[in-house]
Amino acid sequence: MRVSLALAVSLSLAMWTAAPAHAAQTDAQRPEVTAAAKRLHDKLISWRRDFHAHPELSNREERTAAKVAEHLRALGLQPKTGVAHHGVTAVIKGGKPGPRIALRADMDALPVTEQTGLAFASKATSTYRGEPVGVMHACGHDAHTGILMAVAEALVAMRKDLPGEVLLIFQPAEEGPPAGEEGGAGMMLKQGLFADFKPDAVFGLHVFSTIPVGQIGVRQGPLMAASDRFSIKVTGRQTHGSRPWSGVDPIVAMAELVGSAQTIVSRRTDISKLPAVVTFGAIKGGIRYNIIPDDVQVLGTIRTFDEGVRQSIFADLTNVATHVAAAHGAKADVNIESHDGNPPTINNPALTARMLPSLQAAVGADNVIEPSLQMGSEDFSLYGQQVPAMFFFVGATSAGIDPVTAPSNHSPKFLLDEQALDVGFRALLQVSLDYLNAGS
Repeated sequence: MRVSLALAVSLSLAMWTAAPAHAAQTDAQRPEVTAAAKRLHDKLISWRRDFHAHPELSNREERTAAKVAEHLRALGLQPKTGVAHHGVTAVIKGGKPGPRIALRADMDALPVTEQTGLAFASKATSTYRGEPVGVMHACGHDAHTGILMAVAEALVAMRKDLPGEVLLIFQPAEEGPPAGEEGGAGMMLKQGLFADFKPDAVFGLHVFSTIPVGQIGVRQGPLMAASDRFSIKVTGRQTHGSRPWSGVDPIVAMAELVGSAQTIVSRRTDISKLPAVVTFGAIKGGIRYNIIPDDVQVLGTIRTFDEGVRQSIFADLTNVATHVAAAHGAKADVNIESHDGNPPTINNPALTARMLPSLQAAVGADNVIEPSLQMGSEDFSLYGQQVPAMFFFVGATSAGIDPVTAPSNHSPKFLLDEQALDVGFRALLQVSLDYLNAGS
């Protein structure tokens, strides 16, 4: 069941400072976490660099999935492959009875040409929307995959004394499957990810450029926005550029449409309580300087935290597009792909309060911060609709660099400080062990 936003906010405020009945009792990093971090340090860096040099787009993660499955088999596990195309899952069964948890890492990269200058920078290329593109781990999923591989190795090494069971989820297509395809968390769940193994809790992390390395960001309740994609096609009538009066110019109509749509958030949406965003990210139309084309298309995204606001923006965007185009004698076709979007990522308040001491133990209490609401989106949110979930950010920007101006996730210059690998590993392993040892 999806947690209502109002309830999540109320619980967040009430429970953040309260001591929950099942709070993880830990003031310091577990010695087994410290030992595992030292033992696996070099392996983790090597895995991450290998994945970074060989990125793969969503639903195309063949090499990555094969490397993950090979590692899990070497640990004595029996991975299931081909889940939602290239997903890999495996269950670690502890030697003692206890709770069930799931740990998730995403594996896909982005259609971005790398500009970091790293010795292991990606030189990979592919096609995206029919165009040649560079491919880069510009969002840090290479780090996530490496971290979960290391956590898996650490847990297997202590399996005899481990209470409970751990489901490892190496997920493809978090960035969204190509047009016309299914993928990601939604497809994994649809194929029965939690049918045979229903966890008591699911945990995930994400390296984040706006947080300094060494810090972790987590908050109860709403964390990341819902995400919906839209496309608008304005159809006019082609004519020669020297005789615009002989046709209907879709470029002019689209230009006014994009400008008018800016008022949807600035003048029609109450953003005093929760933010909202409407962004146009791509525009395509025409082929020659002296030909007015038949049509122009734009693509964009809508980000919201409230279902009522979400539906209102859908209606407003359709209304603006239809009437602005009509005013120019053109026609607008609006397609809002809400069925392919992600709901808000909402951290279960009780679970987050319970695990806060674990995160503090991993990096120190002063290094665990509460970030602001993030307009980015995550399909980890779909797991949170099924079971209690907690998602946290791991700082990725080096000391001495302002996180506000550092190249952001999805930038061709996104540069991960590899100390974040150690921080993420320690945090995820500490959380896992504290939850399992505390019982359900």
